[in-house]
Amino acid sequence: MIKIQLRVLVLVVFCFFSGIIFSQNDSIWQQKPSLSLSGFLDAYYVYDFNEPPTNVRQSFLFNHNRHNEFNVNLGLIKLGLEHTKYRANLAFHAGTYVNDNYAAEPGLLKNIFEANVGISLSKKNKFWFDAGVFPSHIGFESAISIDNWTLTRSLLAESSPYFLSGAKLTYNPNDKLEIAALVVNGWQRIQRLQGNSMLSFGTQLNFSPSDKFTFNWSTFIGTDDPDVLRRMRYFNNLYGQFQFTDKFGLITGFDAGVQQTVKGSSSYEYWLSPVIIAQFAISKTWKTALRGEYYEDQWGVIIPTGTMNVFQTTGVSLNVDYAPTENIMCRLEGRWLNSKDNIFPTKAAPTNNNFIIGASIAVRFSEVLNEK
Repeated sequence: MIKIQLRVLVLVVFCFFSGIIFSQNDSIWQQKPSLSLSGFLDAYYVYDFNEPPTNVRQSFLFNHNRHNEFNVNLGLIKLGLEHTKYRANLAFHAGTYVNDNYAAEPGLLKNIFEANVGISLSKKNKFWFDAGVFPSHIGFESAISIDNWTLTRSLLAESSPYFLSGAKLTYNPNDKLEIAALVVNGWQRIQRLQGNSMLSFGTQLNFSPSDKFTFNWSTFIGTDDPDVLRRMRYFNNLYGQFQFTDKFGLITGFDAGVQQTVKGSSSYEYWLSPVIIAQFAISKTWKTALRGEYYEDQWGVIIPTGTMNVFQTTGVSLNVDYAPTENIMCRLEGRWLNSKDNIFPTKAAPTNNNFIIGASIAVRFSEVLNEK
């Protein structure tokens, strides 16, 4: 009965918005959209001083996760269509990030970075409806390393969705506030998990009172189990980004989630992760960033290890970046992780410490193929 009511509600909402869309001035829809082509490539080398037995360093990391080899973390090509009343993006990617993070997706779905269409639902374009595969609304770090303050991703970013598949309704009452509601196929899934008939949900509230300060709260409500095991998952992501001066900026973030121990249970297992990143601009072309972080997952909800204390890990990293232009960046980073248990592989027995040095050269481009 509930499923039928939800379907009826979706149909009513669709019909309502369709009436709004097609009642707008036809001349606006006849305007020519702009078409853009963009790309990104991130080549890297990482040396893991634990010298793990294989070239894959850690099972819980998805970026720059190869030991003692040169490789491509992410290479992508993207077509973007932009119109006053509609938009679309289609992007394909490859690299070690794709091999690791999209392992659960079948066939060619692994190679989809973005595939979405959006349409304006109001005359002033304050409401937008987007559907397809799109970047996650969670967190301040993306798969595109050149946009992040550090080369490697924080533990909380690696352990929350990078991408989602579903539909999103976005409302921008002004240029400082954005509110979004999402219906998605699951926790970082393009194709819904086999045996799961339940959709998941998300929200986002992003407030930027100026170009120097941003506050964000994102949520996820749903499951990552088939129906017979369904454990409900509730997740919150909070972060603030502050550019105090032209030279000094700070990001603080906090993730917290709970999941039912078993289907229908009133008891929950939790995980949490705080992070802080300070960035200092040495000059116009040189920057450095220091990161401190902690991740606690005592029950192995997100990062199972099979050890007594599961995953309770502290990390520190320091990177130096050289960017001669805004389209290219050369980076060097050292990162140390310390865990309560021996979870980091070595040639012999696992250890509780891990230190790596990584380097990367990343480049991107963007060109408008036609004018509006």
